[in-house]
Amino acid sequence: MTDTKTPPLATQLQQMNIILFGPPGSGKGTQAKHLVRNYGFVHLSTGDILREEIRNKTALGEMAASYMRKGNLVPDSFVGDMVKKNFVN
Repeated sequence: MTDTKTPPLATQLQQMNIILFGPPGSGKGTQAKHLVRNYGFVHLSTGDILREEIRNKTALGEMAASYMRKGNLVPDSFVGDMVKKNFVN
């Protein structure tokens, strides 16, 4: 007997956000690639976004680079703005 109230797996996955946490080299990117390939998820890597913004010399990238040159963490507000910008694009 099937549960008619449970939506199909594809619908459930469309409503799901997954965040992968772990230290550098722990396999977050590898697992993300599997999720993208097998289930069609979108992969946003804050590290990749930061590096791209810095490489493109955007205003946000320049601000982030100034923190990183000093050995400081980039403030969440800057990272959040970069992620938002990537959602729009």
